[in-house]
Amino acid sequence: MEKQYEKIFITVGTTRFDLLCEYILTPSVLTALKSIGCKEVTFQIGNSDETPGNYEKEGVKLVLYRFKDSIREDIKRADLVISHAGAGSCLEVLGENKPLLVVVNEDLMDNHQLELAEQLQVDGHLYYCTCDTLVTTLNMVDFKLLNLFPKANPSLFVKYLDDIFRVKPCID
Repeated sequence: MEKQYEKIFITVGTTRFDLLCEYILTPSVLTALKSIGCKEVTFQIGNSDETPGNYEKEGVKLVLYRFKDSIREDIKRADLVISHAGAGSCLEVLGENKPLLVVVNEDLMDNHQLELAEQLQVDGHLYYCTCDTLVTTLNMVDFKLLNLFPKANPSLFVKYLDDIFRVKPCID
């Protein structure tokens, strides 16, 4: 049986991403979320114009809040995470081995976030889309095909530094 994503966590980070906040709450996106099994959305809305609180819309329970000291527990509880393309948010979610859909904010100038999302998708760690393609992406992708993000290996960095700074004997 296909995995159901009953609990979805969505984060926009510390910035404003009003377009994503608006799109998530539309009937078409909520219907797409329901089609993959969603029953509950916890939504960190940052400084958007949406009003924090508990709601039910299109048969989906919604919990909206602005900020917490840490979103780690929300990530751990989620079956799927939808996030803005900030490096910190992406790496935190991937570090918890959660399936991740990144929504790129096309309004950002010099969009380095798009480059990060593209590379992580090429490497098979996440999928990315824009607000305009969110519904299509939710309907098309198979999150089970994603690769786990490799754990950090500090010994590789130490070895690299050792190789660089190793004093080589002088031969006269």
